Amino acid sequence: MGVEYNKKIPKDVLEIIDAIEHAGYEAYIVGGCVRDMLMNRHPHDFDITTSAKPSEIKQIFRRTYDTGIKHGTVTVILSDEHYEVTTYRIEGEYKDFRRPEQVDFVEDITLDLSRRDFTMNAIAYHPIRGFIDPYKGIEDIKSKCIRSVRDAKERFTEDALRILRAIRFSAQLQFKIEEETVKGIQACKELLMHISKERVRDEFIKICVSKSPSHIHKLYELKLLEYIVPEFISAYITPQNHPHHIYNVAEHTIVAMENTPQDTLLRLSVFLHDIGKMSTRTTDKKGIDHFYNHPEESVKILKKVLKDLRLDNQTIRETSLLVEHHDYHLKHKISKISIKKLLSIIGPDLFDKLMVVQLADVKAQNPQKLEPKLEMIKLQKTIKEEVIKNGECYNKAMLAITGQDLIEAGIPRGECIGRLLEKVLDDVIKKPEANSKNRLIEYCIRQYEKNKK
Repeated sequence: MGVEYNKKIPKDVLEIIDAIEHAGYEAYIVGGCVRDMLMNRHPHDFDITTSAKPSEIKQIFRRTYDTGIKHGTVTVILSDEHYEVTTYRIEGEYKDFRRPEQVDFVEDITLDLSRRDFTMNAIAYHPIRGFIDPYKGIEDIKSKCIRSVRDAKERFTEDALRILRAIRFSAQLQFKIEEETVKGIQACKELLMHISKERVRDEFIKICVSKSPSHIHKLYELKLLEYIVPEFISAYITPQNHPHHIYNVAEHTIVAMENTPQDTLLRLSVFLHDIGKMSTRTTDKKGIDHFYNHPEESVKILKKVLKDLRLDNQTIRETSLLVEHHDYHLKHKISKISIKKLLSIIGPDLFDKLMVVQLADVKAQNPQKLEPKLEMIKLQKTIKEEVIKNGECYNKAMLAITGQDLIEAGIPRGECIGRLLEKVLDDVIKKPEANSKNRLIEYCIRQYEKNKK
């Protein structure tokens, strides 16, 4: 039975199941890997559930270590791969709306499946006995439906993170959330305040980088955004009455995200690139909206947002740079000098990412105004490639002199060294032929002597 599915299961997993059953216990694969096999997706992890207790698993296998022994999970090492094996269990009271206070081990696989979140994840599979599907998860997978196991409100009260998991699965799998499950989300949404920011962040990012970032609209409709990024809520009531725009800020943002590769840094940057528009919007006498200095305001807000979501400092720094300069092609006359100045600020790798952000942004604006903007982005890329190919200087590390050269030339250590290097960099960016060691040292000595007087 299930030969076509058995081919999708790693040999090690089959060996683990076989060893457990030879010892007199039951074992199945369960959860997301079963769902993925049914959908012809490649499972990333294979979770095994069993009637054997953790102590019994450790007797069966030579190499194991405790993963979550309190909750019945032992990791088995086979062929240097690690596989989690968990005892059938039912769960006690959830006092923190995330994890049970205690678990009780059981010997019935259907009882174990009864504690799981959604029907599509409450299916077990055995390579000989086939599927155990007490909640008709296979049927829901076929109809592309996300449905809570048993009572939705009870499932979400147990673990409020399941609320965001429902939206995330819907975005990733293109499944519709069943009506009673939606009602459960609405009834339990306030419990999200008890969930750690890290857990919320992880689910939100998965929604952002999914095939359907438009599910952020679902977060808004279900009033879940206030527990994730409350600063974005007003984007839905902020129009952009301007010839270059056809959407409000929220709609524009999501369309831009849809035009962005499924990359965390890029999607977060596009999500936050206009978050400063709500506080910078002005309307002139002709009824046209303007958002002066919104990139700078967006950076201020995004730093707070990303810190609240516990993002790392590098992501915050790079996102800030991309958002700060996403309108660079509109604010500056594009030339080799302006591109080298931009490269000096963000570097070549982030420059390429900035072009992606700019492209996504303009594609979400008025299509009748698109062509000149595309040409401007193309021009920036062309100039950047020429600068890199020619090895033209655009940062201090590429100067023909260093701070040590200036010290050896008699200029004392201190802030003046940095100022002089900045000044000569600006000069070399404008005149590449000026990047000569002797010439730059002579220039710096003259500037130093002049400033002393």
